[in-house]
Amino acid sequence: MGDPQLPGQLRRAVSGLPIEPALPELLAALAAGSAAVLQAPPGAGKTTRVPLALLDQPWLAGKRLIMLEPRRLAARAAARRMADTLGETVGGTVGYRIRLDSKVGSKTRIEVVTEGILTRMIQDDPGLDGVGAVLFDEFHERSLNADLGLALCLEAQAGLRPDLRLLVMSATLDGGPVARLMGEAPIVSSQGRAWPVDIHWAERPAGRFEDALTALVLTALAEQPEGDLLVFLPGQGEIRRVRERLADRRPDLLLAPLYGALSQAEQDLALLPQPGRRKVVLATAIAETSLTIEGVRTVVDGGRMRLPRFDPNGGMSRLVTLPVSKAAAEQRRGRAGRLGP
Repeated sequence: MGDPQLPGQLRRAVSGLPIEPALPELLAALAAGSAAVLQAPPGAGKTTRVPLALLDQPWLAGKRLIMLEPRRLAARAAARRMADTLGETVGGTVGYRIRLDSKVGSKTRIEVVTEGILTRMIQDDPGLDGVGAVLFDEFHERSLNADLGLALCLEAQAGLRPDLRLLVMSATLDGGPVARLMGEAPIVSSQGRAWPVDIHWAERPAGRFEDALTALVLTALAEQPEGDLLVFLPGQGEIRRVRERLADRRPDLLLAPLYGALSQAEQDLALLPQPGRRKVVLATAIAETSLTIEGVRTVVDGGRMRLPRFDPNGGMSRLVTLPVSKAAAEQRRGRAGRLGP
């Protein structure tokens, strides 16, 4: 039940992650039983470290591991980071499947998939032949597809695959009810982020929201002279307007939007290091979970998010802007303190 077969320097690189001390207990739980729940705060390293730690387990020999991610961007990013850790490219030991895009190969052992993909996989193959474990990452987001995926996996485990391991991972979810649903599965807890994070509160904006956020970003840039910034905004309109304001005030900055409708190349501009220029990433809630944006030292949270809500009068869903939940705010804070203080 040791570490996967990583090269020595890579094993040392990941050994400092907060999740590391919890791995022996987690591996023992999955070796002894068919399910477990992992509670690990943002920044612990669960998304990219746990699948790699499971690779050399005897019960997974000759089988694949499927990890569910709620967003396409997070699925691609998690696969790329694990492949980098192994010194490989995506499509080797680690791959991903998302809507309209797939990078897997004959040697792929870890597949990161989105919720709809997992549902279709189970519908096509109810026994999940060749799959040794299914991991549900960021389960606290609680979408219909994720709940359905877990229900179908539990059904497959009970009727066809008693050897199938199921692991639910979350940063903010109360693990008790999920553990009971999974047959009193053991709950394993991990420590939090790798580096301390200081929190500074701003006054409630009196004027236009975009003006207030722009001022906050400029203040943060001045007070923290090193590192990139990640700014959370409700939607594309706010991102565009804040970007325009910042471009007028600070033309030296690299301003990178990040939201779901962007192309992969545009998203990569926000996610990957850009040497030589200080970067400000202007993101929607898409950047809340399972992402490590290299270089980010400061997070500015606008405190708002846009969510679909059903309108009974109109008979259809519409997007409404709401204050972020406490759990979402904690996730956003967790984007800092991952690679440095």
